Amino acid sequence: MALARAGEASPLWIAARRQEAGRGRRGNVWESVPGNLAASLLWPGTGIEPERLATLGFVAGVALAEALEAACGVSGSGGSAPFRLKWPNDVLLGSAKLAGILLETEALPGGRRAVVIGFGVNVAGVPDSVAGAAVALAGAGFSADAPLVLEQLGERFCAAARAWDRGRGFAGIRERWLARAAGLGLPIAVGTGSATLRGRFEEIDEGGRLVILAPDGTRHTVTAGEVHFGTAATAA
Repeated sequence: MALARAGEASPLWIAARRQEAGRGRRGNVWESVPGNLAASLLWPGTGIEPERLATLGFVAGVALAEALEAACGVSGSGGSAPFRLKWPNDVLLGSAKLAGILLETEALPGGRRAVVIGFGVNVAGVPDSVAGAAVALAGAGFSADAPLVLEQLGERFCAAARAWDRGRGFAGIRERWLARAAGLGLPIAVGTGSATLRGRFEEIDEGGRLVILAPDGTRHTVTAGEVHFGTAATAA
């Protein structure tokens, strides 16, 4: 983003061999270990409506899942696909977190708008602080390294962004995201700050919002929150 403020044109990839101050959603810290992928993509956001720009995060999720499949030599079709997308911006391997995505936008002088999409992927290892809740490619038996994942990600992101077409093609991206969605049709709980919504994960809507079918049959849309599946979703 600093480069964008200084006039750098996009798109532009930046990858770090070592990341010391990674950030996650909602002020969380993102920790990385040597050999993991820490990369950000500067993307042009000028002239794109804000509600459409927000759906670019789903482009990133689809591209990363497809890149991981290509790098690891596995199929992404069917319910047995190993890499699943957790709303709004995580990639799971099994039930553990493998990767996170952070989308940030900023208005710049001259009517420009920059978008930075950050990708953090546990390739070589998992930080000690999240060892019980996260997984790395190496720990799961995959031999792909960070440069290969980044190479595949660059190709897949460009293809997915063309299909997205500045938001006009989000319907197709939405279908591809839902085909890899973790927990679709299953019990879900979403913490939204002061309240927790519980029900069944029905879909994401045309704006990328999470849709929950509550036990009483009403539908709720969520724009942001912490998602839990399994026993955490059904606990009283």
